[in-house]
Amino acid sequence: MIEVSDLRKRYGKVVALDGLSFEVPARSVTGLLGPNGSGKTTTISILSTSLLPDAGQASVCGLDVVSKARAVRGLIGFAGQFAAVDESLTGRENLWLIGRLSRLSRSAARNRAVELLDKFALADAGSRLVRTYSGGMRRRLDIAAALMHRPPVLFLDEPTTGLDPESRRQLWDLLRGLVRDGATVLLTTQYLEDADALADELVIIDRGRVVERGTPHTLRRRIGSAVLEFTFGGEPDAIRAAEALAGRYPVERHGLTVQVSDSDGSAAVVGIARALEGVAPDPVAVEIREPTLDDVFLSLTGKSVPDSASDSRQATTPVSARTGGSPS
Repeated sequence: MIEVSDLRKRYGKVVALDGLSFEVPARSVTGLLGPNGSGKTTTISILSTSLLPDAGQASVCGLDVVSKARAVRGLIGFAGQFAAVDESLTGRENLWLIGRLSRLSRSAARNRAVELLDKFALADAGSRLVRTYSGGMRRRLDIAAALMHRPPVLFLDEPTTGLDPESRRQLWDLLRGLVRDGATVLLTTQYLEDADALADELVIIDRGRVVERGTPHTLRRRIGSAVLEFTFGGEPDAIRAAEALAGRYPVERHGLTVQVSDSDGSAAVVGIARALEGVAPDPVAVEIREPTLDDVFLSLTGKSVPDSASDSRQATTPVSARTGGSPS
């Protein structure tokens, strides 16, 4: 549904995209991750037709985002980092207005607004002014507005910024439902928990290039081994266990605890138990720590989890991307 090939963009001397290439399959969620300035927002802005690339090609639903920009805008929905809703209107009026700007008839816009308010658990608040909404309600309304014209592709730039944990999980459920209904979602996020929970595939970029891609599980397994911690009731037992395992696994002992690194993760427990049989008594506790996406991110980019989604220059959300119309 989305194809990016050798995309390049500069802001003066700053290289935002340096030959970026990736694809997004239909009916999936792809997470675009990277440190600040890596090119995430620039990429989304080009794909949503609000920014022109310097070189390379990108297409949405088989349409070139430069030469077929107007047609592309009719096929995409865009929700930026902050909810772009009018606080002086009700939730229903916000959706109706976006529907009319999307060239829906009055009755079609009204019916679609009712449908989306119900789908996004906002039906009871539809007649309230948006200024009375919580952050989670505003975010849900913003995404609902991006879906008024039924786009097959949805771009989300930091969709859970500022949301509390419960609101984030509610939004996760909504996005999973959209994909089940046939949508294709490309999202940027600063929360690796979001990426782990939502993304079918992750594309990790740094300095405008793809440095790694794959499922969250595949990336965790590829980057590092799991650490298994076995705690014994006495130090002599821990010493014997460490000595028995040292020839087979990378082992460290810290007092009563023996740490074993193995790429098989929890599957290695059975083999380790067999190796210890008759050598040391059963451990009193076993803990398994799988590699995290933060480990992956740090390994690939040399930086920990990004603290915001700003690129070298922030791009604003175009009304035309939301409404499927032409830019003014």
